[in-house]
Amino acid sequence: MDLRVLNYFLTVAREKTISRAAEVLHISQPALSKQLKDLEEELGVTLFIRGNRFITLTEDGIYLKKRSEEILSLVSQTEANLKANEILGGTLSIGGGETIVFKYITEVVEEIITEYPDIMIHFFSGNSDDVLEKIDSGLLDFGLVIDPVEKEKYDFIQLPQSDTWGILVNTNHPLASYSGVTAKDLCETPLFNSSQSLTNNQLSNWLGKNSSSLNIIGHYNLLYNASLLSSIGNTAILCIDGIINTNGTNLTFVELSPKLTSHVNIVWKKDTSFSNISKLFLEKMKFKLNK
Repeated sequence: MDLRVLNYFLTVAREKTISRAAEVLHISQPALSKQLKDLEEELGVTLFIRGNRFITLTEDGIYLKKRSEEILSLVSQTEANLKANEILGGTLSIGGGETIVFKYITEVVEEIITEYPDIMIHFFSGNSDDVLEKIDSGLLDFGLVIDPVEKEKYDFIQLPQSDTWGILVNTNHPLASYSGVTAKDLCETPLFNSSQSLTNNQLSNWLGKNSSSLNIIGHYNLLYNASLLSSIGNTAILCIDGIINTNGTNLTFVELSPKLTSHVNIVWKKDTSFSNISKLFLEKMKFKLNK
């Protein structure tokens, strides 16, 4: 597949008409239509459903759109880093789950952008599964992931601060006044849980039995929207402390009892070829942690 044609495809997907996309791309409509037809024939799939006014992506088209965005982003990032001699510019992409421990990364990033103002920083927020997928595909240089995660494929640094698990509930919830909630308390409470793939294993170990014994009524990948549900009803949100600032709200965080904590790690792909910016970030991070 030609990168130029992928850009054509994305432009059509965004503009929803071939005529408008042709104007944006400054090429003729017949030429653009032929490029798209050739792309469909090359891939052996139908990418668009052509309606009276707008085109609609097929399932294959939606898949190619997502992958094309990732491919072109990776190409742009690679070009920027190769052109950034003497660490004068380029791009550093870091992903992370929601945790107060991300402050270790932001402190190092602040040093870098102060010293090298031409560097572009990209942050991506998602759970560990999302972050590791983007590291695998080369879209992220580093990721901050909260255990439990499988780290065999990655090099990593474990950070000195751990996250503490508990529940987020509104102040009228029966468990809001507890100093700690037990497994028995949770088994009788409607819960939202993190969608991170290995979280259930950690909960099962803490419970001493399968996490299916919990009354889990839903899942989230980022906490803020789930916290809105907790603020107006009886649902408790299983989460880590410090993500939602409960000061001045009707929400409160209650730790699990006995206490359950998770290590937090900075990870990157094994045997990766670092850009100058990535080397700088890792050097500064190691220096900070070894102070």
